[in-house]
Amino acid sequence: MKLSSQSFDNGRPIPAGFAAGDADGFAGNRNPQLAWSEVPEGTRSFALVCVDPDVPTVPELVGRDDVSIPLAQPRGDFIHWVMVDIPASLREIAAGSCSEGFTARGKQLPPGPAGARQGVNDYTAWFAGNPDMAGVYRGYDGPYPPFNDARVHRYFFRLFALDVERLPVEGDFSAADAYRAMHGHVLAEAALHGTYTLNPALA
Repeated sequence: MKLSSQSFDNGRPIPAGFAAGDADGFAGNRNPQLAWSEVPEGTRSFALVCVDPDVPTVPELVGRDDVSIPLAQPRGDFIHWVMVDIPASLREIAAGSCSEGFTARGKQLPPGPAGARQGVNDYTAWFAGNPDMAGVYRGYDGPYPPFNDARVHRYFFRLFALDVERLPVEGDFSAADAYRAMHGHVLAEAALHGTYTLNPALA
């Protein structure tokens, strides 16, 4: 199975229009175009996850003018998108079809392919202590790395071909829930990644 995008080249920078934030604040936050081919026989649905594995693990350093987040600081995962039950007949998600602009407190009913379900992303936890932004963030919300991070962040889009039509996850499910439900049902996986930084020294 192969995954590609007309919105960015594999391993290359993601345009700011597909990010949640840019140098001026919140940005276009459009989901990128994704297309896939060479789907294995027996595929009954797809699942999609977007993850940034380069997130700082010391939140107290994020966004400070007086310090740079070291390149060597241990990093963790940040989920930007999780979607399951994508119909087996689908081969493309159009740019901007699932997200257009950033919604404070999160999108309540994010658009997407008919029949697909979208879970919560990690902006839910990130904004939990902010009274102006706290909420349940569903669907796609794109890159917004700290401007003082010495590391260029990578964003991996992972598409899974599954042998089940519906995953047994309910409500505001997470990527971890989807991974557990997918176990033993993955026929193939395809991935691509883009990069993004708001550090002027790295741009």
